[in-house]
Amino acid sequence: MFVVGLTGGIGCGKSAVSDRLAEKSVPIIDADVVAREVVAPGEPALDAIGKRFGEEVLLEDGCLNRPKLREIVFSDEKQRVWLEQLLHPIIRDRILQKLEELDSLYAVLASPLLLETDQHMLVNHVVVVDAPESLQIERTAARDNTSEDQVRAIIAAQMSREERLKGADTVFDNSGDQSQLDANVAALHKKLVALAEEEAE
Repeated sequence: MFVVGLTGGIGCGKSAVSDRLAEKSVPIIDADVVAREVVAPGEPALDAIGKRFGEEVLLEDGCLNRPKLREIVFSDEKQRVWLEQLLHPIIRDRILQKLEELDSLYAVLASPLLLETDQHMLVNHVVVVDAPESLQIERTAARDNTSEDQVRAIIAAQMSREERLKGADTVFDNSGDQSQLDANVAALHKKLVALAEEEAE
C-alpha cells in the first residue's frame, strides 16, 4: 500500500487537509492520536513514565498529567531525551501495526514530527502543508487562544520551515481561503491516487 506522510508546522493547516482527505474515504493514521494511545492507563509506557517521574505526572484517575510532564521535560533536556527514546519506537511500532491492518489504495500518516523522527521512513511520499509564518501565528493564536509570543516560541522549537520544505516531495500551499483549500485538496487527492496506482502496477 502507498503511504503518504502529511506534516506541517503549527497553524499550517495539516489537520484541515487530513480531514478533507478523510471525507474522500482515505484512511488517516494520526500520530498525535497514537501518541496518546500508547500512554493510556494500562499501557507499559505509562508505567515506565510513572516509575521515572513519580506520582506527580499521574492524575487521580491514573491518566497521564500531560501539562506536568511537559513542564518537566521542557525544562530538562536529559529527561526529554529519555522520554523521546521511550516513546518514539513504541509510537512507530503502533503506527506500523495500524498501517498493516489497512486495505486501501493509499493511506495517510499525519504527523507533526514526521521529518524530525524516523516516521518519514514509513512513508513513500511526503506532503508538507505550508503557510507563511504570519499566518501560522494568526491561526494558532485564534485557535488555541495563545499569545503571539507563545506561538513564536513553539515555531522556534519546531523544525525550520526551510528544512521542512527540503524534506517535501509535494508542497501543499495553504495560504488561501476555504474554497482554495478544497480545490487544492481535490487536486492533491487526484495526484496521490495516480502515484499510488503507478506504485501498484
